[in-house]
Amino acid sequence: MHYFIKNMVCNRCIMVVQQVFEAIDNAPVNIALGEVETSKSLSEKELEILRTKLHDFGFELIDDSRSQIIEKIKVIVIDLIRTKKEEAVRINHSAYIEAKLNRDYTYLSNLFSEVTGVTIEKYIINQKIERVKELLVYDELTLSEIAVELGYSSVAWLSAQFKKVTGLTPGYFKQIRDNKRKPLDEV
Repeated sequence: MHYFIKNMVCNRCIMVVQQVFEAIDNAPVNIALGEVETSKSLSEKELEILRTKLHDFGFELIDDSRSQIIEKIKVIVIDLIRTKKEEAVRINHSAYIEAKLNRDYTYLSNLFSEVTGVTIEKYIINQKIERVKELLVYDELTLSEIAVELGYSSVAWLSAQFKKVTGLTPGYFKQIRDNKRKPLDEV
């Protein structure tokens, strides 16, 4: 049985969700960002217990197919932006999402915009900027290295996009970095 979980965006989230499923005696066969597969389905009573336990940790069980598609798109984008694969920075995002979900990108884009109020492209930019913030806070990479890692054509383009989204330059953000990052599920 497949279950889709909203706000499951990191490895720590996977651990927590796995513990929740184990606590209701339905250990996952397979678990990935946003999705859990179990060997047995749950009764209505068990589903209600699952919903409550997930909610206690800030997660939500997704029942309708439209919301499941939106969550899958978000997970694909987050995974793509956070991967360190060389090919990930040169990828056409729309073609990649279309191939991963085996659905027409126009349909996916329209659905995403209708449900979230933001385009997929804007969501990708926001996720990239959050990643830039994270890398700036860690202070392990130069701005040039960050630009290369995230597929920006230049530091100037990264800086311009960063300023447009945050209102700050990357250099100024680095100086005042406290409390400027958002959790991924709030982007």
